[in-house]
Amino acid sequence: MTNDEILAIIPARGGSKSIPRKNIRPFAGHPLLAYSIAAAVQSEMVTRVIVSTDDEEIAAVARAYGAEVPFLRPSELARDETTDLPVFQHALQWLADEEAYRPAMVIQLRPTSPLRPRTCVDDAIAILREHPDADSVRGVVPSGQNPYKMWRLGDEDRMQPLLTNELHEPYNMPRQQLPPTFWQTGHIDVIRAGTILEKHSMSGDIILALRIHRDYTVDIDTTRDWERAEWLLQQGHLDPVLPGSLKRPFPAWVDLLILDFDGVLTDNRVWVNEQGVEWVAANRGDGMGLSQLRKTGCKTAVLSTEKNPVVTARCRKLKLPVRQAVEDKGSAVVAMMDEFGVPPEHTVFLGNDINDIPCFDKVGYAAVVADAHPEAKRKADRILSSRGGWGAVRELCDEIVSLRAGKDNHEERN
Repeated sequence: MTNDEILAIIPARGGSKSIPRKNIRPFAGHPLLAYSIAAAVQSEMVTRVIVSTDDEEIAAVARAYGAEVPFLRPSELARDETTDLPVFQHALQWLADEEAYRPAMVIQLRPTSPLRPRTCVDDAIAILREHPDADSVRGVVPSGQNPYKMWRLGDEDRMQPLLTNELHEPYNMPRQQLPPTFWQTGHIDVIRAGTILEKHSMSGDIILALRIHRDYTVDIDTTRDWERAEWLLQQGHLDPVLPGSLKRPFPAWVDLLILDFDGVLTDNRVWVNEQGVEWVAANRGDGMGLSQLRKTGCKTAVLSTEKNPVVTARCRKLKLPVRQAVEDKGSAVVAMMDEFGVPPEHTVFLGNDINDIPCFDKVGYAAVVADAHPEAKRKADRILSSRGGWGAVRELCDEIVSLRAGKDNHEERN
């Protein structure tokens, strides 16, 4: 029988010196540790997620964000000089002795590299699965400086090339002619359990690369690193795994879909002529999706902060009830559910900006478009793959249509 268990271990000791208590220090609204937990929890392939820590407070935070903490790490394995290998050997040995649990693969997700592409974990696992001769997979990015132009200093500061090979004086060559080199990051390591326990190594002999875009390069060791990492996240041009995504499952049944207008049914741009007349861009596919959804009997409606003839005209065209000039969207969502007679657990909301956030906890499920404001992304249950005005509404409508059709077919068979 094959062993398909894939265990994610997140090492998070309490005695950080460079940034005290950094593993639970708030990073863009969540404890730093939460980003690594989210990467494991949201993976489709990881089967178990644990945090290895010596600290009760860190353990409590880890559990709150969905990880297990089945043991506290011994203090002798939580020192500044402690390397990864004994920490992982201890975790695997404890799980084998106490639970008879023996995974096939082990994933290391370091909290100090919190910005990970959404498919990072599953992509790395897939590489190791496809190469049974390999011992591990490690995340890498293109190196910022080419080591062929680096030096060691000997006696009297005599310079000696760091790398020597068949190239003649590579340190004098244009960088474009040098072999590409890569820097290992802390984003992810996927290791066969046998490599750790039998080869006594965190990498083994055959190490494969998961190439990660250089924009995700973050290794937090100083407060300046911290500030840069938060800045990268808040710019919104990255699409990393975020805590809070998928924290509630999609409803088993949906009777009401409530949409924001600007940035959801449009691409959030507006054209204004000299008379002040506004135009917006919408997506015909979204209209088709709403039409198909309406045929299933699911109710739909629009909430908009602005009162604008453009909103009125588009909603009339789509046969959508609309409530405009709404300042308190949270209260308006509650009123709309009462008006339609649909409870929160059967209601889905789709938004894109911070003024939509008050709606999220009023409904059973909250989604945002792919280009939503970063804060809205962090608070939503799900980030769609499509942008506002570019098919996001259709994406969500298709899912609800499929859900309702599946239930109808089941009832017909029974």
